[in-house]
Amino acid sequence: AAFYLSFKHVEPTGKNTGLFLDVSGSMGRADVSGMNMTAREASACLAMVTARTEQNYQFYGFSHELVTLDISAKQMLKDVIKTITGLRFGSTNCALPFIYALEHKVPIEHFVVYTDNETNSHGSLQPSVALKQYRQKTGINATLTVVAMTANQFSIADPTDPKMLDVVGMSIDTPTIISEFAKGNI
Repeated sequence: AAFYLSFKHVEPTGKNTGLFLDVSGSMGRADVSGMNMTAREASACLAMVTARTEQNYQFYGFSHELVTLDISAKQMLKDVIKTITGLRFGSTNCALPFIYALEHKVPIEHFVVYTDNETNSHGSLQPSVALKQYRQKTGINATLTVVAMTANQFSIADPTDPKMLDVVGMSIDTPTIISEFAKGNI
């Protein structure tokens, strides 16, 4: 109950938001430090906060391919986790959210990518390059928040781009950080 009540403390951005959940196998194995939950469970928690806060959002699941997910903000967390646990994909290509949005002409103003940070683009574009191409070809100056559930030396965001942000782990502040960054306040 406290989890659902906490949603009211995050202010909506008013942006078209794409919620991209890494659904690769490693998401079910990676533990989020200090949280007693897998990266898959933590990503579902955080994505649900955004979905229940924002008016315009869409869920996607990705690994070596990307699919739209039939998840609504009205669902219970356990049902969302069940939906994404039922998907079986291969290795993780974090460029797919931007490639998909460009190819399908999806007008996303804020990309939120949830991953365990085990990525392998298999010769595809680097994610930051794919986002820059999306911006250039659509004219949408989209922001990106990458929420990595585990820490390592890899980042898909370009640290020199002020419209890309890496967040590592999960805390009570993470949903507010995502919202404030999308609004340009961070």
